[in-house]
Amino acid sequence: MISVTGLTKRYGSHLAVKDVNFNIEKGEIIGFLGPNGAGKSTIMNILTGYLSTTQGKVEIDGYDITEFPEEAKKRIGYLPEIPPLYTDMKVREYLNFIYDLKKVKFPKKPHIDEIMRLVKIDNVSGRLIKNLSKGYRQRVGFASALVGNPDVLILDEPTVGLDPKQIIEIRNLITKLGKHHTIILSSHILSEIQAVCKRIIIINKGKIIADDTPEALSAKLSSDNSLVARIVCDEAKMIEVLKTVKDVGNVSSLGKVEGGAYDFVIEPLDNADVRAAVYNKIVASGKTLLSFTSNTLSLEQVFLKLTEADESQLDLWLGNAKETTDEIELEENEEGEE
Repeated sequence: MISVTGLTKRYGSHLAVKDVNFNIEKGEIIGFLGPNGAGKSTIMNILTGYLSTTQGKVEIDGYDITEFPEEAKKRIGYLPEIPPLYTDMKVREYLNFIYDLKKVKFPKKPHIDEIMRLVKIDNVSGRLIKNLSKGYRQRVGFASALVGNPDVLILDEPTVGLDPKQIIEIRNLITKLGKHHTIILSSHILSEIQAVCKRIIIINKGKIIADDTPEALSAKLSSDNSLVARIVCDEAKMIEVLKTVKDVGNVSSLGKVEGGAYDFVIEPLDNADVRAAVYNKIVASGKTLLSFTSNTLSLEQVFLKLTEADESQLDLWLGNAKETTDEIELEENEEGEE
């Protein structure tokens, strides 16, 4: 759905983006992360057709955004961090204006009604935008991005100004839209990215330094991949039970913590994911599992570790990313041959 090849952008002598490559398939929800000044906003503006490239190619559903801008842009819905709303218009009036601007072919009223229901602004459809709260204005911006039912949604800080309940509603909406749309989500709230995105692209100093699942990135960067399980049980017997789980290496107890519960540190072999097997073993033993946590890095810690790395570490990660991509392509080719 989105193909970026050799993307480079210069502003005079300043190299903002350097040889960026990535592909995003239909139905993927991608978290696009980077510190301020990393080149993230430049790439997003190029993807929407707002900025031109210095070098490289961007294709949206097979259409080169430079050679076929109208066809490419028809397939994009964009929500910038501050939506460019005409605040003297009423909500429905504004969405009708966007509908006409995009030359949408769907029946106007049913299409606008459906979008307003989706983002829950149908109750303010007759109000002036300037009289709405910041949260509702953000929702109107989201609605304008959905006009025309674009294949690709590029969302820059979509939950800015929303209260906790509204944030959850927008997250659920993004997850629902991800079943039929390709979504690029940029946010400084990393817990929000982790909640809805299966894949993360991190850019720093104009280059992609990581492109993987949050879990895989955490596993790669964590020196400690152990688990901590709090279980109501007999301490010595549970250690022996946990040691029988496949791919579990060492098991040790941190002692009694509450009631009849003990904390156990479970160390997997070769970074194996033993969470499901450990859980099933505890349940099968008839004991009560009170909590289950991982000592791997959080997405916030992964982000900081990567973006604060020196050049040699960045080169190492770029090499690992390329190797991972080659391995995936090899596996896909082998499956095709079978």
